[in-house]
Amino acid sequence: MQTELNLDLPTDYAYAKISSSAMLVDLSLSVWTARKLDKKVSAEVDQAKSTKTRAGNYNKNLLAGSSKLDEIGKIASAVRNWHYLQTSPWSDSGTRLLPATLFIDYKSQLGQWEKMFTDAVDAFLVEYDDIVTASAFQLAGLFNRDDYPHVDKVREKFGFNFFFSPVPESGDFRVDIGEQGMSELRDRYESAYKSRIETSMKDVWDRVYTTLRHISSKLDSTEGKQRLYDSMVDNAVELSKLLKHLNVTQDSRLEHLRMDMEKALHGVSCEDLRDSEAMREDTKRKVDAMLDKFAF
Repeated sequence: MQTELNLDLPTDYAYAKISSSAMLVDLSLSVWTARKLDKKVSAEVDQAKSTKTRAGNYNKNLLAGSSKLDEIGKIASAVRNWHYLQTSPWSDSGTRLLPATLFIDYKSQLGQWEKMFTDAVDAFLVEYDDIVTASAFQLAGLFNRDDYPHVDKVREKFGFNFFFSPVPESGDFRVDIGEQGMSELRDRYESAYKSRIETSMKDVWDRVYTTLRHISSKLDSTEGKQRLYDSMVDNAVELSKLLKHLNVTQDSRLEHLRMDMEKALHGVSCEDLRDSEAMREDTKRKVDAMLDKFAF
């Protein structure tokens, strides 16, 4: 994407607007892998293949034959994907920026995700001992009862944790390092703060570009009508709704783009696009106009 964000905002503006229009959220999910390195089998493979050194590792699936753990993993993956859509990047540690206007809906949905995750974990733990017994049959000679932790230890391997915190309003450092040191510290902080805002907003612009470019390329294909899926339009419509919240810097260009997307996709469905060449051409024309207008 070639668009320049040009978020050259006065520091006071950035602090005031971002700190009041967004918050920070940390979300951490952990799921037991149920994988175990079998050193004995790894050595046997090396020996069978006459390798001169350890050439690889054999990691066995302790719960082979059971899908219960996979179901928990799918829920965790869905939660992460949803979380990334609702937020934008803030720091390398995984902290994300959540628009304040989304907080109530986000917190409500997060609660539903947490219950779904917890219920799936509880159901898995209830059946854990039976699953281990079944694994003895599935793994045959690879089964080793010592590989399986007690159910209480397994419970500790699952986690669904989140934490909300405010966006800092300023670089309020209270350390005795001298005026020059304090000035340098503040400058670095403000530079990093601005960089985080720009990174967060660039992520939003990149999402728009990826979505529009995907639609354009699909409608450009002579076989496009055969390869159009409902998710193409649904995802774009969902993004246009989210842009109203994700635009925490109140970028007028992004708001204009959101309105253009809303108009271009109003009343459009993949079924209509598949059936109507005229609609495909008209929708592509509007999408391409947006890509050109905003210099993507």
